[in-house]
Amino acid sequence: MAIEVTRSGFAAIVGAPNAGKSTLTNRLVGEKVSIVTHKVQTTRFQIRAIAMLGNSAGTRSQVVLVDTPGIFAPRKQDRLAKSMVHAAWSGADDANAVIHVVDAGAWHRRQNQTGSAQDRLASEDTERVMAGLAQRERKAALVLNKIDTIPTDLVLPMIAHFDRTAHYDRIFVVSATSGDGVDDLATYLADAMPEGPLLYPEDQAADIPLRLMAAEITREKLFLRLHDELPYHSMVETEKWTEKKDGSVRVDQVVYVRRGTQKGIVLGKGGTTVKEIGASARKEMEDWLGRRVHLFLFVKVRENWMDDPARYREAGLEFDV
Repeated sequence: MAIEVTRSGFAAIVGAPNAGKSTLTNRLVGEKVSIVTHKVQTTRFQIRAIAMLGNSAGTRSQVVLVDTPGIFAPRKQDRLAKSMVHAAWSGADDANAVIHVVDAGAWHRRQNQTGSAQDRLASEDTERVMAGLAQRERKAALVLNKIDTIPTDLVLPMIAHFDRTAHYDRIFVVSATSGDGVDDLATYLADAMPEGPLLYPEDQAADIPLRLMAAEITREKLFLRLHDELPYHSMVETEKWTEKKDGSVRVDQVVYVRRGTQKGIVLGKGGTTVKEIGASARKEMEDWLGRRVHLFLFVKVRENWMDDPARYREAGLEFDV
């Protein structure tokens, strides 16, 4: 009887902020492992999501998807932003395959001069990623995402435009939200992995500490609730994780903001906003863990939290880049 060949490796997912990298990661894995919001620069560090994908030989490959922070032009004084961009390129440099995700709708609107300022920044950041790939002489697979947001007759011209750059060995047209086109990408990734043993158990969906994942869940709910009012320079830290005798878990978290006015926004009148955020986060944690969660949220002002090396180490980011 023939011995089944095992393939496993890493695929880095890079792109401009808000291109849909985390949505694509979740789609490929088949469950939620990366937080998704409408706010740019939501992902701050490399999240390793584990997907078992079918390859063209009819067997399965283990693809460790490295969901990276968005690549953009950070301000010189923005230490967190610089660390995030460094983490993104580090993920690409170390991976067996690189996937460049582009927001096709934003690119189309920019080329037709009908886009918003955010579309313009997204297109500039897309070109920045292309320049980084060229500098590294690294071929990637291009994923034109959100393809359902542009007219059908413009898809082929857009593919031709990116194909002329010679940065890509394959181009995929997908909607990560609906799943259209993702199966072909999954097969490509499975085939791109080298032969080797599985790196993780087959039933594991992510390689991220429980405390950090819990903080990410709350940070997502925070941004979803207050994305128009709260700057992205806020963070959530899991201070305590206490296993209870009845099988439940107590999670104590702190939401750090940089201004007293921001604390008031997070708390809301009579603490109603933070209670809503906590209730939503607790429910998702219970679904994720499959057990009861007692979540306690506290809001603190720490103006210079971005200058604390410990905050970076906890998230797997480098402090001095």
